[in-house]
Amino acid sequence: KFPLKSFYTYLKHKKYKRMDVQQFLESSTVKNIEETVDDLTEYLKGGQDRQHKTLKEAYGFLGKPEARKVKTYLQKIIDDARQYHYDRRPGRRKKQSK
Repeated sequence: KFPLKSFYTYLKHKKYKRMDVQQFLESSTVKNIEETVDDLTEYLKGGQDRQHKTLKEAYGFLGKPEARKVKTYLQKIIDDARQYHYDRRPGRRKKQSK
């Protein structure tokens, strides 16, 4: 199951500050997520060398369709955080209409 539909919506709803999201993007958590996404990408490519055999052993329980879904889900979390960080730049506030 993937309970978090949109990380961007979550950040917006909780009114996170740009600095908080920046700290998240620089955290070891995001680095680990990015490594997992890279591993899943390599797993999906497949191959016969030592690295791909190790990845097949590590992620073989998922199956390729499920691995694609997990990879997409994790990548979307990072992309949403980056987009929120970009959208919250100083001086980019929308003007209220009267």
